[in-house]
Amino acid sequence: MNQRRILLALFMIYFVFAILLNSVGTVILQVIHTYGVDKGAASVLEGFKDLPIAIVSFFVASTLPRFGYKKAMLVALAIVTIATLAMPLIPAFATAKLLFLCVGVAFALVKVSVYSTIGLVARDRKHHAGITNMLEGFFMVGVLSAYWIFGFFIDADHPASTSWLNVYWLLSVLCAATFVLVLATTFDEAGAAPPDSRGPAADFLQMLRLFVRPLVYVFVLTAFLSVLVEQAIGSWLPTFNNEILMLPATMSVQVTSIFAGCLAVGRLLAGVVMRRLNWYPVLTVCMLAMGATVLLTLPLTHGVNHDPNVTWSTAPVAAFLFPLIGLFMAPIYPGINSVMLSSLPRHQHAPMTGLLVIFSALGGTTGSLITGYVFGHVNGHFAFYLTLVPIVLMVGSLYAFKRQVEKTAGAAWTARPHELI
Repeated sequence: MNQRRILLALFMIYFVFAILLNSVGTVILQVIHTYGVDKGAASVLEGFKDLPIAIVSFFVASTLPRFGYKKAMLVALAIVTIATLAMPLIPAFATAKLLFLCVGVAFALVKVSVYSTIGLVARDRKHHAGITNMLEGFFMVGVLSAYWIFGFFIDADHPASTSWLNVYWLLSVLCAATFVLVLATTFDEAGAAPPDSRGPAADFLQMLRLFVRPLVYVFVLTAFLSVLVEQAIGSWLPTFNNEILMLPATMSVQVTSIFAGCLAVGRLLAGVVMRRLNWYPVLTVCMLAMGATVLLTLPLTHGVNHDPNVTWSTAPVAAFLFPLIGLFMAPIYPGINSVMLSSLPRHQHAPMTGLLVIFSALGGTTGSLITGYVFGHVNGHFAFYLTLVPIVLMVGSLYAFKRQVEKTAGAAWTARPHELI
């Protein structure tokens, strides 16, 4: 019974953070309208979210077992509860920056704690994989929910309205309720601390030693590029829908849920396909399909006329076609993670997780900043065409990664496919 309660707490935590983390694209669109912020300035919200994830993950991964996973989750939930309350109470662009700074710090604590707790409650590897897959599926439910929850509070007739900030009253209640759930749940963390640990300094050095291996830095580059493209599109798609496809603000956010849905479906399908086919050709085809989607659908976004009475049935076809890129993008990040983990002995998975989180966060920030700058100083079409550059680079880095994996014979164990999604 207690195990079910622990899992419920983990699921609720991930649901809350899925909404908060993936609201950045919507908030970028709204701060542009509400506070008159230009696109380049608004793009820094991605950095306020991702950089704290990277920095905090780097330093806390080795100390959380001693601090306690439950305590870390409670601290994280307390931080985001206060931050979400500040949004409607102190409406300002600076408050939005503070919110995502807090979300980034809190998620760094949550990611390490949640995945470590799964290892404590899982009976075996199959059970662990089942819990992890369900958790990631629930995370995508949170991502999809974010677009519709925020869309409900946006006043499409008055873009500068602050009515969208009322969503944070709901989110603060959700954060507080999850805090109470975790507080009332008993966690057995007896097996959390590694028995052979030589302290934080030694764990820190172990992470740095990993990075000098060609296999690792080629993998990190591929993961960096993958997240760069995903965040470049995901963070700016609501603004693209609004300014290029001339959709109302509410519909711009809701249509973006198609992209999130495609990511969810793509990951589920990839779990079936990659059990039967070799990972390298599957991921290469996905990358080429991403490039083809950009080249074939973006031309359809030119010359769209403003229609004040636009509906879902009359919206430009590109609004529904371009988000399909998520189907091909979805398998890449979890796919390379799975291959990477199965190429390392199990005791090196924790420091590898630290490196992955750091460079994933840096990739997300880079993608959003570059896209926001180009969107504001050139145009939205060129900003999205520019994603072809990292896609081409990914094809090359994936080949180099494959060559390094082939040199690494006798993997210590088969990694869980979705462990680090």
